[in-house]
Amino acid sequence: MKKMIIKELLGDYKKILHHDITVQGWVRAFRSNRFIALNDGSTMANLQIVVDFENFDKDTISKISVASSLKITGEVVESQGSGQVIEIIAKKIVILGDNFTEERDKTILQPKKHSLEVLREQAHLRFRTNLFSAVFRVRSAVSFAIHEFYNKNHFFYINTPIITGADAEGAGEMFSVTNFDLNNIPRNEEGEIDYTEDFFGKKTNLTVSGQLEAETAAMGLGRVYTFGPTFRAENSNTTRHLAEFWMVEPEVAFNNLENNIDLAEDFLKYVISYVLKNCAEDLEFLNSRFADEQKQKPEKDRAKEGLIEKLENVIKKRFMRVSYTEAIEILMNSKENKKGKFQYPVDRWGIDLQSEHERFLVEKHFESPVVLFDYPKEIKAFYMRLNDDNKTVAAMDVLFPGIGEIIGGSQREERLDVLKAKMQDMNVDEHELWWYMDTRKFGSVPHAGFGLGLERLVLFVTGMTNIRDVIPFPRTPKNAEF
Repeated sequence: MKKMIIKELLGDYKKILHHDITVQGWVRAFRSNRFIALNDGSTMANLQIVVDFENFDKDTISKISVASSLKITGEVVESQGSGQVIEIIAKKIVILGDNFTEERDKTILQPKKHSLEVLREQAHLRFRTNLFSAVFRVRSAVSFAIHEFYNKNHFFYINTPIITGADAEGAGEMFSVTNFDLNNIPRNEEGEIDYTEDFFGKKTNLTVSGQLEAETAAMGLGRVYTFGPTFRAENSNTTRHLAEFWMVEPEVAFNNLENNIDLAEDFLKYVISYVLKNCAEDLEFLNSRFADEQKQKPEKDRAKEGLIEKLENVIKKRFMRVSYTEAIEILMNSKENKKGKFQYPVDRWGIDLQSEHERFLVEKHFESPVVLFDYPKEIKAFYMRLNDDNKTVAAMDVLFPGIGEIIGGSQREERLDVLKAKMQDMNVDEHELWWYMDTRKFGSVPHAGFGLGLERLVLFVTGMTNIRDVIPFPRTPKNAEF
């Protein structure tokens, strides 16, 4: 007997009309002890199963309820009712998993609407809801499109270390990795922790970025990208931060800042185009949800466009390219700044822009995605290339509506003497990064790259507002459940 997933069946049903097939899934609804709405997670759509009560024993029928899992064999026929094209006339029903109703009623599997907070508390079950099955199908499509884009553009996929002794960002907000007995940590004569006794013989951490290692690979392979988990021990409980998140980081030899910006724009447009083409059903559902959410907001805070329209506009519009200096002038002269509406006033050149400033530029001033470039050297990392003005570095950030920064990157500093000086100024240990500096000694070339937080892109594409709702099991301060 042919076994099919529901998406496959609904997409190609004409070939198997009046044939018997087998499907498996979970019960979304059971009406009048006759019509089962079955879903297997492959699609938003449910498959209607028609049960002739006389053909099944009462004990089997009585055990079927919402959340039960079933294996059903039956004939595929054209539906006589509205709402579906086909249905299956059940000939055999096997209950794979009973539904313990008393236990179910304590969970989000009850057939009613639940808040996102409650759904988050039961993240192990939220995959079964329409909302989160849609979100995670889209996340899967985004991930596939990322790999496809880089493969088509002749990049090599590189796996960089999760455990590292280097702090790529120089921020120090890293999770330590140790094999010490925490009740008996060895110390040296000065009373400091003796990391030479630890598993790796030195202090190690979970990585915040694979960039530095990816740069070394680009020096031999030309075009590479990483795609993996990264970690940041930032004690932040905002809707935009996670302690564990996924990063995509391309590095390209012989690229300059302009090439880097072009790559970022092409990359984002490709991924969003792929999702629009391949996730239409899920996006329609998310678009309706997005529209309903906007109706609940004060009129001044409502989005000017729907979710799908927003995605289409990102593809159509060329990203505005604006220097940091020009952006500061725009912000300083804006009505919002002059009237004190910014939480963080913009009063001078050299400040680090906040999310509210980034969103003002994107959503109100330019009304399109924006790429800011040439930032003050003091607010950017040591590896960014120093510009000729000796004040700015060849950095770039891509800003999106509703999100703010979605990509951050730069042309990298390829000149050994300049890199050394910058590391000394920023107190970066060059002995720890001897291997990174070596790449500037043997055939150094101009090169550039950037980092994309996967969850922020999924947040944008799905229209969700909390980053904890676009990763299966969020890791945040005081929360490592599941």
